[in-house]
Amino acid sequence: MRYRLTFIAGLALGYVIGTRAGRERYEQMKKSARRFAENPAVRNTAESAAQSGRDLAGKAYHAVSEKVGEKVPAPVADRVRSLRDRGRNGEDDWGTSNT
Repeated sequence: MRYRLTFIAGLALGYVIGTRAGRERYEQMKKSARRFAENPAVRNTAESAAQSGRDLAGKAYHAVSEKVGEKVPAPVADRVRSLRDRGRNGEDDWGTSNT
């Protein structure tokens, strides 16, 4: 019984210390990730990648629409055109509804 009680107390103490250390490490990683995301070089790279993606999506749409013709549904074609036009102005509402 004495060893069992010592084992349970040690287990409880290890759990408490581990969770505190885990929480501190989590906060440290979270702070580091936030600092990384706020870095101007990272933000510029992400923005240029997004712009390149928009440009490539527009080119791909034109290439596909030439081959497919009028088989692209009108709502899809309208949505792609509106996204392409808004991308030029720096705005992007991808994923939001128009209702």
